[in-house]
Amino acid sequence: MIRAVTLLPLTVAGIGLAAMELLLQPLYVGPVPVPVGTVLVLFTLPLLIHLASDVAHAAAVVASPLVVWVLAVLVLGFAGPGGDVLLPTTWQSLLLLVAGVLSGLVRTRRVLEAVEAERPAGRAPSLSE
Repeated sequence: MIRAVTLLPLTVAGIGLAAMELLLQPLYVGPVPVPVGTVLVLFTLPLLIHLASDVAHAAAVVASPLVVWVLAVLVLGFAGPGGDVLLPTTWQSLLLLVAGVLSGLVRTRRVLEAVEAERPAGRAPSLSE
């Protein structure tokens, strides 16, 4: 119960960050595109995954911020509010998706490898970890 209560704000934060990153992605400074959303996702998504690993060491819990972020970006990006498309077919959109997924996968893998290294030899992982 306590884990679910702790994981809920991380999930809501992941959805909010995905929305903010989508809105900041198509920014321009003069004629130059400045994908601020990509910079944000490179810092925030690994942080959310690290915070989720503090809740529990199960792979599903650790990867939950990444899954929620991807779903939020896809839902808000392609079926945004009022039928708006927040994720147009540009290189900036692809950059946001690739940076988010890769940074999330790398951090998830590092956390899970660290958990595996800390586990005593010969002990199988339980569902509660």
